[in-house]
Amino acid sequence: MHSNPILQTGSSLEQATGAMIMVHGRGADAESILSLSQAFERPDWAYLAPQADNHTWYPQRFIEPVARNQPALDFALAAVGQAIAHAEAHNIPRSKIVVLGFSQGACLALEWVARNGQGIAGVVALSGGLIGEGTHLPSYSTDLTGTTAFLGCSDRDFHIAAERVRESASVFEQTGATVDMRLYPNMGHTVNDDEIGAIQALLKKLN
Repeated sequence: MHSNPILQTGSSLEQATGAMIMVHGRGADAESILSLSQAFERPDWAYLAPQADNHTWYPQRFIEPVARNQPALDFALAAVGQAIAHAEAHNIPRSKIVVLGFSQGACLALEWVARNGQGIAGVVALSGGLIGEGTHLPSYSTDLTGTTAFLGCSDRDFHIAAERVRESASVFEQTGATVDMRLYPNMGHTVNDDEIGAIQALLKKLN
């Protein structure tokens, strides 16, 4: 059973300036990723976070062939899509929706937007990259003109190779997105103040 409840904080969708879909990492939960929203200092936004079954979106590492993470990956992508549809049902246009994820959630956020994100305002990947073997990365064809893609990661992350971050940034450039990629020296697997500042700037731009 894949119910994937959606938790929410910030403004109500009826009154929100925009909506951010927040996707948690492996072993974490919707509540933990929602707590990050306080750092953005935008209580006028609605923040929605789907919850993964057993705290994991898909079983294998994100660089495994896509088939090895099925059917969990399709269920996970559907959960992100469901959260976006929920915002859209409350008259939040895609031009005011940002998809953000950390770690496994960052990979899922990038994957959803690369496949389905036409018209989405932005995607923020905090320590993540596109899912699957490198050979299939050129296959994305979604038109992401007008979408901002922010990818921030340590240059020496145990879970996320810097090369995959670069490859993912390149894919988003090829789909027409405006890409901001930042690799931080020896940061570790975490979120830093510079990334928070970049998110704040993105939300300000979407006022």
